[in-house]
Amino acid sequence: MAGTKNGGKAAANTNKTKYGPDFYARIGAMGGKKGHTGGFFKNRELARLAGARGGRISRRTKKTV
Repeated sequence: MAGTKNGGKAAANTNKTKYGPDFYARIGAMGGKKGHTGGFFKNRELARLAGARGGRISRRTKKTV
């Protein structure tokens, strides 16, 4: 049961034993191949602008005087 760190390691070990040592690489590749829109890489300038906007947003709370 993967509710703890040790449980996660045991589950990963079970998956690798059952389905082969490249189990996680294969399921990751499946997810990567499903996408077909191109994402941000298709429009580099838009990605740059979106990253700049996100970078300007402060995660800290505003200080009150």
